[in-house]
Amino acid sequence: MLYGRDEELAMVDRLLGQVREGRGQTLVLRGEAGIGKTALLGYAAAEASDMRVVRGTGVEYESGMPYAGLHMLLSGHLDRIDSLPDAQARALRNALNMGARQDTDGGDRFLVGLAVLTLLADLAEEKPLLCVVDDAQWLDGPSVEALLFAARRLEAEPVALLFAARDLDAPEFPAPGLPEVRLRGLDRAAATELLARHAAELPRHVHHEVLAAAMGNPLALLELPGLRTQAHDASSAYERIRRSFAEKIAALPEPSRTLLLLVAADDAGGIPAIMGAAGRLGASVDDLEPAERRGLLRSTADGRLEVRHPLVRTAAYGDAPLNLRIAAHRALAETYRERGDHCHHAWHLARSATGPDESVAAVLESTADSERETGGNASAAAMYESAAGLSPDPSARGRRLAAAARAYAFAGMPDRAAELAARAEPDLPDPIARADLTLIRASLADEQDRTKEAYRMFADTAASVADLDPDTSGYLFFQAAGAAANAGDFASVDAIAARVTELGLPNAAHLRALSRVFAGQNPLAAPGDLTAGVAALRELMDAMRLCYGPRDRVRAGLWHILIGDFEGAAETAAELERRYRAQGAIGLLASVLMIRSRAQLMLGHHREARTAAAEGLRIAADTGQHRIRVYLATVLALLAAIEGDEDACAELTEEALARGVPPSSVHAAAARGLLDLGLGRHEAALSRLSDVVAGPNRQGSIASLPDLVEAAVRAGRPDLGRDAADWYAGWARQIGRPWAEAIALRCTALLAAGVPDAPDDAADGADAAFAQAVELHRQGGTPFERARTELLYGEWLRRARRRNDARAQLHSALEAFKRLGAAPWAERARAELRAAGESLATDAGTGPDDLAARLTPQELQVVRLAAAGLSNREIGAQLFLSPRTVGYHLYKAYPKLGVASRGELPRLDLT
Repeated sequence: MLYGRDEELAMVDRLLGQVREGRGQTLVLRGEAGIGKTALLGYAAAEASDMRVVRGTGVEYESGMPYAGLHMLLSGHLDRIDSLPDAQARALRNALNMGARQDTDGGDRFLVGLAVLTLLADLAEEKPLLCVVDDAQWLDGPSVEALLFAARRLEAEPVALLFAARDLDAPEFPAPGLPEVRLRGLDRAAATELLARHAAELPRHVHHEVLAAAMGNPLALLELPGLRTQAHDASSAYERIRRSFAEKIAALPEPSRTLLLLVAADDAGGIPAIMGAAGRLGASVDDLEPAERRGLLRSTADGRLEVRHPLVRTAAYGDAPLNLRIAAHRALAETYRERGDHCHHAWHLARSATGPDESVAAVLESTADSERETGGNASAAAMYESAAGLSPDPSARGRRLAAAARAYAFAGMPDRAAELAARAEPDLPDPIARADLTLIRASLADEQDRTKEAYRMFADTAASVADLDPDTSGYLFFQAAGAAANAGDFASVDAIAARVTELGLPNAAHLRALSRVFAGQNPLAAPGDLTAGVAALRELMDAMRLCYGPRDRVRAGLWHILIGDFEGAAETAAELERRYRAQGAIGLLASVLMIRSRAQLMLGHHREARTAAAEGLRIAADTGQHRIRVYLATVLALLAAIEGDEDACAELTEEALARGVPPSSVHAAAARGLLDLGLGRHEAALSRLSDVVAGPNRQGSIASLPDLVEAAVRAGRPDLGRDAADWYAGWARQIGRPWAEAIALRCTALLAAGVPDAPDDAADGADAAFAQAVELHRQGGTPFERARTELLYGEWLRRARRRNDARAQLHSALEAFKRLGAAPWAERARAELRAAGESLATDAGTGPDDLAARLTPQELQVVRLAAAGLSNREIGAQLFLSPRTVGYHLYKAYPKLGVASRGELPRLDLT
């Protein structure tokens, strides 16, 4: 019975009830040691007798061993890994060091989280699943990340994850966004009742002393009456409880204390390994009984030994003399060596070291090499770091710290990678090795929006090794140019190109191409030969697609957008998306969806753009890719602007504008300017769009120039749009895209005619420019921009009293705006048609009236894949969902589509 916990018990009961109904749940219990978290976990497990229950516990002394916590939690169900999709199974086996290492196509750490999600869903197929994790604050980082990744994707799975984490005298257990409850001490009545029930024989004065000392801590109320020291001393409740367990351990026979120490020292707790080590230290299986009888140790159904309470582990290990702890780790290391478990052997060998030891460091480094080669970057990083700490020689220490930094970077732990890279640099005498380290540090800075810092690191290091290694220098200068471009610093890109040309480095031509393209992007930069730059850049992009790494291939896709090649961007994104979905490379997929969503938006495939952006946004948020998340929000903001959704546009652009980091900040301001323009707020649009293109370092501002021209004309200030129109016309000619030339002609026509003013002497020029623009638009490219040109031309024609010609343009524009869901623009087209004498029936809406429009973006993704014949399991592997969640989305979609089963989906038009 749990005293004074009625509210918490009811909360656990509700959680279990929701899981039984098929709704995934997560809850984090927080509080000081002994406050009742473990008891609540026990209550949940007992009440879940109709469920499958798996348990795990964080171990303080193993918190540096990647995936140790996950291995403990899943140890009884490792045979189920074979049923996972191949890529997930390989990633999880590697993470848990199960047998021979297997290649995981890059070792994406998020694939482990997806594998955990799929495995938990599989375990819940037969009956609901409850996972309880005690002492979560001691879990290793990769285990936390994998479990939280799964927790945030529990939708339709009958799975509950229940964590307990100490919040005093321990590290933080970060679980942002997950529901939690903080346990407080018992009130006086409940504490008195608990003490009376378990220590009724206490003298009255001792009873009051214990109540005062325990301060409502339930475990203290249970343990303090048996403590031989004074209950009212100055120690904390935590220390008193630990001391109580220490006294019980001290009373055990020595062989039993040895066994308890071995269990406390080993995260896995497997009986064969523990007993193998025990035999080396003179203990046997018979010595378990005294510890079990005193309630300190217990065996589990899956063949492990575990302590009764996390504080027993703390007391058993923390109070043991150093020589006994060292002996325990040596015995465990030797046992694991004989069992062929190289990782556990290396870890225990490291913990047995008493100071710098090259032989132990070499074992760790060798094991880390094996881990890294097959994608186990998190485990490898921790081993390299441990090896560095045991290295007597400074150069060996620097080499191992550098290897740890690289592995942490690949494992997606940028802060740790940057810290170790900084520590490694003083111990690396070789300038090329230091340059390699700078590449890590600067790349991390660039990814974290510290683009100016990244640029300086890249550029300085590139210059320092130009004479020693031209290829490395050229690559670093190339990365410096990318960082400068990310910051919108086109002048620095130009300076790099000049410097590389001066040095005669191999990639000088490519950097000159970049410089020309970026010069053509920026109205305040010195004009370059953009046409030649675009041609050279296309050659570079082809080379990058074939030869460069994953992130460079993504950058090539972004450059397609930069030069207006939206078809090329979409094709590049589709190719990379297929590859990364097949590999389960979740961390890379968000950036690919960023490219795809932007390209599809410009190509007029708004539904596809929204679907890609929404999925990318969710993945970027889950994986901590803040810059990509903010960028994707601006894609959704542009869609909201086109649709006239003011609230959504404001919400989606708020963070980008607050951060002020281009290109997202530019796209956000541009979205708000477009919204103002569509809603007829021309002065506001003019002011906002003028700011967008005003600065010297505004990457992406080229796309806002035509909006600025229209806003200036409609606000009666065409003079403010002339420079923008001239610059855009030059850019459009040089990139050679018909749609861009059409928009440039539209700007020319607007300025010539002064729309909405009546036509003047420039009428013939405006008419010819509009007509030519419409003709160029027919070659394809950007449907929204074509409709805008037709709307403006129709307005001009009506004012020129050419009503029949006007109606043709306006009808075409209206249909396009309706198809795209561009409500305010469609309303403008209707108003113009009415003014042209057209009688229009009341339109129920402007959005697309089709089957696909009835579904959410994620439902549409699921339904399309199901219609293509993929199973729920195959769909889940592609979309990073569990099979049950896929089924849940199909269940919701069927009535919206008017079908009863997936067999009817192939006949539907879901484009």
